[in-house]
Amino acid sequence: MPKQNNIVYQFSTLSGFSLKQKAIIRIADLAFFAVIKLVGSSIRIKIRGIEHLNAIESEGKLPIYTTWHESILLSTYHWRNRGIVVMSSLSFDAAYIERVIKRFGYGAIKGSSTRGGAKAMVEMVRAMRSGIPMGFTVDGPKGPRHKVKPGIALLAKKTGNPIMPFVIEPKKSWILKSWDKLQIPHPFTSGLMIIGEPIYVNADDDEVTTKLAEVQRSLDDLVKQAAAWSGRSE
Repeated sequence: MPKQNNIVYQFSTLSGFSLKQKAIIRIADLAFFAVIKLVGSSIRIKIRGIEHLNAIESEGKLPIYTTWHESILLSTYHWRNRGIVVMSSLSFDAAYIERVIKRFGYGAIKGSSTRGGAKAMVEMVRAMRSGIPMGFTVDGPKGPRHKVKPGIALLAKKTGNPIMPFVIEPKKSWILKSWDKLQIPHPFTSGLMIIGEPIYVNADDDEVTTKLAEVQRSLDDLVKQAAAWSGRSE
């Protein structure tokens, strides 16, 4: 795990927020952290495809953890304390979300597909080259749902590290009426994680589009397998 003195793992300053906003951020931070920890610790996850993660690590590469936004809660808990760095948007909500994930041992680089994305990508490439793994919810932060965005292929191309698609499915969950159909797992339910084959992107510019389509197909297939296991209609 990377050294935690790296600035990406430290809480961002709240100096730009009002006293009311600071209070909301701190309360939301602790509340969401407590809920995710409580629910996550009650769920036992079975894993299919762990050999794909093992293969990446045995080759001396870093996985680019890749999934859909709908499973962000269980994903956050399961992959905790691995030093994974994610992209954090510049919105108000992101201020407390960033604090929550950092309590679980993640780092964050600020940016999004619409604001600050290019700068964030440069920082992500630099971080990966220094030995830090990355994580993406590739249809976030605002959708469209289950549509892969291009940044992940660019990161894989520039670093030589593979994209590692995965899904994580609770047997029973509440599904929010949000753009991502966010899954809120029932406490003490069981869960299934399915890890797909790693996807490498070489230096050929023409391959990026092809590889994005491969990531899309992989995640779509994993979702179908997971939904069949849980009995959820997709």
